Amino acid sequence: MTESLSPRTDLALPALGYGAANLGNLFRELTDEAAQEVLEAAWDAGIRYFDTAPHYGLGWSERRLGEFLRTKPRDEYVVSTKVGRLLVPNPGGENELDLDNDFFVPAVVKRAWDFTADGIRRSLDESLERMGLNRIDLAYMHDPDRSPAPEDALDAGTQALDGLKREGAVRASGVGSMDTAILARGASSGGLDALMVAGRLTLLEQPALADVVPAADRTGTGIVTASVFNSGLLARNDPGENARYEYGRAPAEVLDKATRIAGVCRAHGVPLPAAALQYTRRIGPVRAVVAGSSRPAQIRQNAEWMDLDIPQDLWAELAAEGLIPR
Repeated sequence: MTESLSPRTDLALPALGYGAANLGNLFRELTDEAAQEVLEAAWDAGIRYFDTAPHYGLGWSERRLGEFLRTKPRDEYVVSTKVGRLLVPNPGGENELDLDNDFFVPAVVKRAWDFTADGIRRSLDESLERMGLNRIDLAYMHDPDRSPAPEDALDAGTQALDGLKREGAVRASGVGSMDTAILARGASSGGLDALMVAGRLTLLEQPALADVVPAADRTGTGIVTASVFNSGLLARNDPGENARYEYGRAPAEVLDKATRIAGVCRAHGVPLPAAALQYTRRIGPVRAVVAGSSRPAQIRQNAEWMDLDIPQDLWAELAAEGLIPR
């Protein structure tokens, strides 16, 4: 554990966390046994921060994660989940899969936006029940930018989470999003402890540097970076011509930049994914990086890359080449 997320909480996060979306059968099915092997690999690699959400597999991720964590000493790990999407009955959904959201699970429930105080309290209570835990350390509002009224959702959710934090129901509050405007608004409010910045603060691109990071600096709000491999583009030493970016094939200019970054890493003997994992930790308010995988070997590799000694000359050359900000 290192520095606390914000001056408004005593919660600190380990440098590397496991993002548990894959436990919800993201993109492919996992057996319960395979899911537990993934989590055992994370634990054995020293990972002690686990992030999940009701959205991930319509509760499957939370249930599988909870089954695992109940076998571990509660004071030895940190767990975060998300609020804003309730799971409500979906009659007839047992005959369908949640493929519109890329999860291979029966759609027996569906998501319903709710950032009200009652909705957030209910969401946390249901998450605790699914996981079988007695507390959640950190609660993030999940993608309020995708809800019907993003700013209203963020403001209402911030107040609701503050109330729950004062009650001791959670230790810290935050918002997770890919939308820099919402993230900057959340940081500027001074009412949150953490921002989960997904894909907007990476070795490849840093749009969050314009408004989000300065706002977090001003208010002492910690940042957790996610999707640091940019949909897998930075997950291999050679990005490759068929590399994916966001929800499709990587545009030529994006692929060219990733390839140039890979070349600099290669010249310094540093694996590209290791640089991708460690880069954001160099940015002031960043407290942790969350990475997910459904493969135990990849999780062990991520932990090794996070501990790899990277020469300062690598960052200096990337900056000199205009590939990262100075």
